Amino acid sequence: MPTLPAAKTVPGTPRKKAAAAGPKGGPGPKRLRKAPSAESSALETLQKVIVGSLEDDKAEGVVTLDLAGKATFCDRMVIATGLADRQISAMAEHLQEKLRDAGFKRVMVEGAGGSDWVLIDAGDIVVHLFKPEARAAYALEKMWGADLDEAV
Repeated sequence: MPTLPAAKTVPGTPRKKAAAAGPKGGPGPKRLRKAPSAESSALETLQKVIVGSLEDDKAEGVVTLDLAGKATFCDRMVIATGLADRQISAMAEHLQEKLRDAGFKRVMVEGAGGSDWVLIDAGDIVVHLFKPEARAAYALEKMWGADLDEAV
């Protein structure tokens, strides 16, 4: 009896394979998001809470980058500078409290234990709090800013 050749296996987890395959149902008309005006107003509210909290805590150089269509992990990125570990930790703590009070429950904070960089994932907006030296070293504005679009 002849033997069949071994089937090719595609590396990756089922989740990665599904993401690579695209939406179910194959190619077809683009699906619109539900109520884009409701999503944009929620995004604007979230951004106002974040920027307001950072300004209240005397953050320096607050910048908001629009990443819609550029990144899949968020729609906007907010970058701000604090002068000391204690200020950055306080900004992260206050921001987390204000987001919770505004109804945004799932807020993840990384690096709040006293580092040069604290990341706050508020879902559609990711917030980076840096010390001045770390902000210059990572240069996220250059990586994700409008200059990138012009170079392409």
